[in-house]
Amino acid sequence: MFLEIIVNAINIISMLGWTVFIIFGLFTFFRLLFRYGPRKALRFLLSLPVLITVVLLIAFSGLSFAVRYVPPENVAVVPSLLSPRGIRPQAMRPGFHMIFPFIESTIEYPAYWQTYTMASATEDADAADDTSIRARTSDGQEVLIDCSVIFRIDPVQAVLVHVDWQNRYRDDFVRTVVRGQIRTQISQFTAEEVNSSARLELEDLLNELLREELRRKGFILDQLVIRDISFSAEFASAIERKQVALEDQIASQYLAQRQRLLAGGRADALLIEARARAQALKVIGEALATSPELLSYYYIERLAPNIQVMLLPADQQFILPIPQLTATSSVSATNPLTPTVPLTDLNTLNTTLPLPAVPEFDDAASSEP
Repeated sequence: MFLEIIVNAINIISMLGWTVFIIFGLFTFFRLLFRYGPRKALRFLLSLPVLITVVLLIAFSGLSFAVRYVPPENVAVVPSLLSPRGIRPQAMRPGFHMIFPFIESTIEYPAYWQTYTMASATEDADAADDTSIRARTSDGQEVLIDCSVIFRIDPVQAVLVHVDWQNRYRDDFVRTVVRGQIRTQISQFTAEEVNSSARLELEDLLNELLREELRRKGFILDQLVIRDISFSAEFASAIERKQVALEDQIASQYLAQRQRLLAGGRADALLIEARARAQALKVIGEALATSPELLSYYYIERLAPNIQVMLLPADQQFILPIPQLTATSSVSATNPLTPTVPLTDLNTLNTTLPLPAVPEFDDAASSEP
């Protein structure tokens, strides 16, 4: 910043010096010319003070032309009449520099990162040409690609950029190369691949190719960013229908798989149950083979919750059918099928078993011999 102030001060002083000298010299010349004639006026112009002043102003102006300050964000190339190719082979880096006045000059180029956007709509209208890149995939589908290129001029090769492109490098080189490479590489992919994860592969491939091509022309590529890929309305609608059908198919497959799992689970459960029953029957069979009376015990045990009283003949090997008993009935030992009345009910006992009548004796008759 301090050097820049010095350079600007030298330029201002030089301009002011020439301005004052010219105004004062013309005023004095015409005053002498009208008052004393041309001889006196010419003698004034050739006087020693005037000549010394001119020399000093020329030296000061030469110094102002010789001193050059390059800002940190720029580089400067130096066209020169002293160089065989008409330009210095190396560009000036940021800082304070000296050149030969009047036979050399400087032209500055930005050394910072620049973003060039190609899109149909962008927030930065100055950084875009307002045109998406139109390309076709390998299966003939038309796509519109919005992208941004982040690059800068290589300070070492700034002279090459000046000789080849001057200030036309953005539109005439970067734009043309990027559009051509994108169209070429898009033609190697199908529309479905461009719309899938292959987009990352496409972006990496474009970065690799463009980085090498820009490097040969004096530029450094940071990255190419694909901002958006648009398809025709018909193709976008077809993709949407296909996606919906795919989701329905996945849902159907999931339901079918779930039903198969449930059916398999039930089958496994039935198989396990059958094996358990078979094992249990095997154990029961082995127990009955050694103790046949377990069958009668098992049967009695199963009937026990539903039977209140049951009498079995001692000389029989089977169980007679037992009718459903109530709380007021039982089975006799002599006739299993005939219900008997409980002895606790005396009224019922009197009605079912009537007592025989007792004959009455006369007192008179009893007193006879």
